[in-house]
Amino acid sequence: MPKPECGALPHRAPDLVTVPTRQGLEAVDILRRGAGDRVGPVLHDDGCDTLGFLVPPGTADGWDVPGSTCTQTEGRGLSLVAAQSQAEGTAWLLPPGDAEPATDPAVLREALGEAARLIEAADNCR
Repeated sequence: MPKPECGALPHRAPDLVTVPTRQGLEAVDILRRGAGDRVGPVLHDDGCDTLGFLVPPGTADGWDVPGSTCTQTEGRGLSLVAAQSQAEGTAWLLPPGDAEPATDPAVLREALGEAARLIEAADNCR
């Protein structure tokens, strides 16, 4: 069994930013237009009506975006195998392997803010 290179960091599971589906879908569109292919995997939970963005480990420690939560997964219940559904009603919107390993938290924070403003503007026009 090969040993890790000297100084290599052990693999850590990504954190997960969860937002309401409507805001998340808008943010995905914003990210794909602006950041291109730098969007990490996104998980859709139809039962909870949320989207989950994989972000680098440690992001949860300083996450402060209203209307969203960021949790440390520590690998619990999170399989990055795209072909597997995580649970009934849960599926990858952007599967691992088709995307970056994780979305940059600063870029995601901006996209979520812009998405919230767009949704508010659209709702106020009714």
